[in-house]
Amino acid sequence: MDMTKNRIPQAVVRIHLTAVCGTGMGALACMLRDLGFEVTGSDQKVYPPMSTFLAQKGIRILDGFSEKNLDYGPDLVVIGNFVTRDNPEAVKVQSMGLPFCSMPQALNHFVARGRKTLLVSGTHGKTTTASILAWMLHEAGDDPSFMIGGILKNFNSNYRLGDGPYFVVEGDEYDTAFFDKVPKLFHYRPQMAVLTSVEFDHADIFRDLAHVKDAFGRFLSGLDASSLLLAFDRDENIDALIGSCSCRRERYGRKTDSCWRLDAILPDPPWTIFDVFKNDRRFGRFRTKLFGEHNFTNALSIIAMADHLAIPLSVMQAALASFEGVKRRQEIRGQKRRITVMDDFAHNPTAVRETIRAVKPVAAEGRLIAVFEPRTATSMRSVFQQDYAHAFEPADLICIRKPPAVRKIPAAEQFSSEQLVHDLQKQGKDAHYFADTDGIIDFLAARALPADVILIMSNGSFDNIHQRLLDRL
Repeated sequence: MDMTKNRIPQAVVRIHLTAVCGTGMGALACMLRDLGFEVTGSDQKVYPPMSTFLAQKGIRILDGFSEKNLDYGPDLVVIGNFVTRDNPEAVKVQSMGLPFCSMPQALNHFVARGRKTLLVSGTHGKTTTASILAWMLHEAGDDPSFMIGGILKNFNSNYRLGDGPYFVVEGDEYDTAFFDKVPKLFHYRPQMAVLTSVEFDHADIFRDLAHVKDAFGRFLSGLDASSLLLAFDRDENIDALIGSCSCRRERYGRKTDSCWRLDAILPDPPWTIFDVFKNDRRFGRFRTKLFGEHNFTNALSIIAMADHLAIPLSVMQAALASFEGVKRRQEIRGQKRRITVMDDFAHNPTAVRETIRAVKPVAAEGRLIAVFEPRTATSMRSVFQQDYAHAFEPADLICIRKPPAVRKIPAAEQFSSEQLVHDLQKQGKDAHYFADTDGIIDFLAARALPADVILIMSNGSFDNIHQRLLDRL
């Protein structure tokens, strides 16, 4: 594709989004429509709720990719990162000479321009952390704009266009587009940034940990000297990287020499109370309905950022207490017969382990049943085969589904759910393998007991297992 056309013209009225039904692209389409543009979009297998939501916004959605979708001659085409160069619409863009760009480029041009970007990056915790920030700014009266990879319960949306000075965004390390093979976070120039963690993930685009570290290192070295980086203090990979950046830096976490420190975590169901220290002096006491130390640490990074944004302590405390969380992040989907069904997006071994640890206390009166579907391009690969064997330790009963699309992975690289179950059983764990979702539902309908918590982990819909299981219970 001719990169000279990779630009956004000054006069834009009509915008088409290729692969519009993804979480990010769908949010961008809505933001563009709210800004007054005429917006169309196309995708494969267009279905509710996204198709309905976009249609209600007045966005015409075309089912399937076709050169004809661009015959009307849009002023700009935004191309999603899963679109390949041989996609008929990508081919049509080239033959017609249409201006095109990626999603981050469109966000920068139409939304972030004129606003101060506040970015949350890292392998884990981006969505929850960015969501806390957006809510805290809102409660402080700063009327933020944001685009986040999950539905914020406080807003019932994953995007917002505000009139305030700040734009909150996740700094995703996944690549941008087939014509722009760099992480999305490279496109943003944040005033402040959080770095939660650096681990190997996205095995479909990164070769190994060194490749991931190189990407984050280049991002950090590109931060402006005036920017502020808030970096987690218990990550050796971050320790090795932050020396490359010339911006201002502060560490947060549990280490006594960090600028921002989490201390005295006290459970007070349904709350958890924790103290925050700034430069070894008590800053304030906070309470939240989130659970798990990783979430308290995520909140700590935003408390630090909020302090730099001159948000009063009392506003921070009230905002964190009223933060309702994010859908699909430790979200209780329902209860039947005193059996709780919880949904979580966890898929990387670290995320699975930390989520199980966080949820375990919730199942204090019963068992914690962990249900896992390896669905991502990384989790369906054998690269984490051994790591998953150590991620389920706190669970009392474990159900592992066969990867739903493992045939897309070369045979020599495929993850084995049967092997994982075998490894867990060797550790004495009550683990079971299932070839399909129906088998898991049948098994749990017969085995689940009152006071059990069923934690279902997948980055996809998992065949609507949550509601189907609740119906059976």
